[in-house]
Amino acid sequence: MIARLSGTVAHKENRFAIIDVSGVGYKVAMTEETLASLREDTSVTLFTYLAVREDALDLYGFKDFATKSFFELLISISGIGPKTALGVLNVTTLPALRRAVTSQDISHLTKVSGIGNKLAQKIVLELKGKFEAEDAESGTTLREEVDALEALKSLGYSQNEARDALKKVDAVHTKTSDRVKAALKILGK
Repeated sequence: MIARLSGTVAHKENRFAIIDVSGVGYKVAMTEETLASLREDTSVTLFTYLAVREDALDLYGFKDFATKSFFELLISISGIGPKTALGVLNVTTLPALRRAVTSQDISHLTKVSGIGNKLAQKIVLELKGKFEAEDAESGTTLREEVDALEALKSLGYSQNEARDALKKVDAVHTKTSDRVKAALKILGK
């Protein structure tokens, strides 16, 4: 299995990039956020997951191991394939998805093409126990995270810009207004 790639970004498209590793180009599907962070002709290291099917070998890449682990949890659920799991990761930040699971809020999940209420409830049911203890330590609720994201979007920032800025906000900011102010400072730099 190919678990990690280090190489140069040779080419970028909408849903994938080609990573040149010692003269071999690997086509790696990624989230929009990961793709946006890449620049052609720059070095990159990605954690990868190799999906083996009867007619294809597909490689999926992630900036960090935590995102790859969440991806693997998603595809372990029957009815969720790698492309759908990648779609779930495109919806919002990983911490917000984890909180959505623990709070049983399926609204994020149903935004993904191919996931209806029934499958979203199945995801929540299967993953809920895995995140409850860890997320109890976090002070920010899912509603506050979503409200902060929507507030930044209403101010004219793209979803990716808003999501990136909110990821950089210190965890001491738990209220929506505090998170938005901190994110605006980050975006203003």
